[in-house]
Amino acid sequence: MLNLTISAGKKLPRAAMAALTIVAAAIVLTGCPPRSEIQKNKAGKRNVLYNIDSTTLINHLAYLSSAAMAGREIATPGNQLAREHIVNVFDSLQISKLGDSYLQPFPFGHENQQGTNVVGVIKGSHDENHYLAITAHYDHLGVRNGNIFYGTDDNASGTSAMLTMMAYFKQHPPYRSLIFVAFDGEEKGLLGSKYFVAHSPVPLSDILLNVNMDMVSRNDSNEIYATGIFHNPSLKKYVDSIQPLTPVFIRYGHDGQKTGADDWTNQSDHYPFYQNSIPYLYFGVEDHADYHRPSDTFDKVNKSFYYQVCTMITAVTALLDQGYVAP
Repeated sequence: MLNLTISAGKKLPRAAMAALTIVAAAIVLTGCPPRSEIQKNKAGKRNVLYNIDSTTLINHLAYLSSAAMAGREIATPGNQLAREHIVNVFDSLQISKLGDSYLQPFPFGHENQQGTNVVGVIKGSHDENHYLAITAHYDHLGVRNGNIFYGTDDNASGTSAMLTMMAYFKQHPPYRSLIFVAFDGEEKGLLGSKYFVAHSPVPLSDILLNVNMDMVSRNDSNEIYATGIFHNPSLKKYVDSIQPLTPVFIRYGHDGQKTGADDWTNQSDHYPFYQNSIPYLYFGVEDHADYHRPSDTFDKVNKSFYYQVCTMITAVTALLDQGYVAP
């Protein structure tokens, strides 16, 4: 997550997914599940929480936040190593390219330095020409005064979630097309997302929504924020529909009601989408004691909470893919 003061399991079966969509759609339309679905909802709750593979998720997180990455600062060997891992996952899942390569390089700074986004798409089964952008930044702060800033929560957690979600949607093709983007240079001022939006490989008018993940693995109160609702209230019903199915407490706020540090509208890679009138849902926890410190390490992650958060975001995304209508 950008700090402006520091830097400018198991697979969900198709039948279970269909049941989730039916139950959630009923909640969206009526405010509560139909009586005949209540027991089915309760019985299926455990299945809903197994829509992504937990082992794969944790393995991605451990690797991307390891010492070998040296904090993943943009334009460093550690950053390149992280990018190679992301590209390998895209390639192994046979994610489609938008162009000749997964890589979207961009210039920055005054010394002809280069950052690189990683971009791929899963084509929609019914609507290939409209997109949801699923995003997370993979860079962090690197090494400072000899200390590695591991950036496990910020944002190896969001990147690992995105990669694991990508595997799920590859096995369960979405209705619309899903663009997956691992952004570089977020910590330097949202560099990668700004470049992507300015040089989008598809018309911006065809991107219906951005789902952005930044810091999603740690919270002592078992809660995470879904922000963007203030700007686009129509999104709330989709998140509300999933809340009864997850033990994670989904909070709202940090998106315009208050100014200053309490407003996260411009604090991560959803902001360039917002500036171009593309609605967003940003999932993230509030700052913790290890935020932007070398102590943001893998051992601090509550693995159960992290997995539950990622299954929740996957479920919300699946529902948005099926039912979201742009305002």
